[in-house]
Amino acid sequence: MEYPARVHQPANHPREEAAPGTVAEGFAERMLREEDARLVPWATRSADSRGRAHGEELCRLRTPFQRDRDRIVHAKAFRRLKHKTQVFIAPEGDHFRTRLTHTLEVTGIARAVARALGLNEDLTEAIALGHDLGHPPFGHTGEEALSDILEERTGRRFHHNEHSLRVVEHLERGGRGLNLTDEVRDGILNHTGPIAPRTPEARIVKLVDRFGYINHDIDDAVRAGVLDPARLPARPTALLGSTAARRIDALVHDLVEQSAVVRDIEQTGPYAEALLELRSFMYAEVYLRPATETERGRIRNVVQSLFVWLLEHPEEVPPGDDPFEVRAVDHVAGMTDRYALRAYRDRFEPDAWRF
Repeated sequence: MEYPARVHQPANHPREEAAPGTVAEGFAERMLREEDARLVPWATRSADSRGRAHGEELCRLRTPFQRDRDRIVHAKAFRRLKHKTQVFIAPEGDHFRTRLTHTLEVTGIARAVARALGLNEDLTEAIALGHDLGHPPFGHTGEEALSDILEERTGRRFHHNEHSLRVVEHLERGGRGLNLTDEVRDGILNHTGPIAPRTPEARIVKLVDRFGYINHDIDDAVRAGVLDPARLPARPTALLGSTAARRIDALVHDLVEQSAVVRDIEQTGPYAEALLELRSFMYAEVYLRPATETERGRIRNVVQSLFVWLLEHPEEVPPGDDPFEVRAVDHVAGMTDRYALRAYRDRFEPDAWRF
């Protein structure tokens, strides 16, 4: 089917000009009406946001949550996610997931759940896009390595969700932070860990993050040849399906139907148990498998050696008002995989060793 031909105005017909600010003047009121009509009573409405830590003039063409989404996407930390590992360290194949593709996949699934339930899609999207901004290089192996050396030196542990919040509150925009809404900051901080996020939209992200990484990691492990799909546990496979797409679809449908009944974000028991069984299987067969111990050891050495080096060479730590050790953690956690490898080689491998 062809598009209709473009209609041209006669040359002598005066072109109408938009009245200054007409759309902007009516935007907030229109969004209020649309959200009241579209969202269920237990959804988080833009007008009910608790606001930002630092007051600022409202945007006249975006809701507060839409504005947060845009700030996250334009953040430098978001761009660095494309060079941070999800599971496989510096993978050579073009189709393995990175922290960025994981984030985008989770965002798409979470927004679909929010739409089906009549919850706030913009809030859900903003939280999902920002949830992993604080991940250090080399995936969970890098996080574990940084946390262990930090505890050895300071008695504190490193948690990527807490660092994600630090990124948006303090590190972006030259130390000014993104000044996000309270609801988005809460969702980023509590997307993992024992505390339930305050909004239903954030609780979607917390569950869907797990839907995504478990099933997509299975997919990548099969692609890498380290996992035979026939070895997947029988019970969750029988319930959820034999492919990542089918398993995620089954989990999403269960989540949506159950949540609509209880008016909160909740799985049914069998589906929650199936997801946990798959997670346990992946830890035993992929994440902590013996064949990865050599690689894990190398990554731990890179991350921990860089951190100790920075402690001993304070001139290499970016300046700032925070304590020196905090700035050293910020610097290592902000590195991409390739930046960290290059920094390690520059400091610990003499030129004569390189090929």
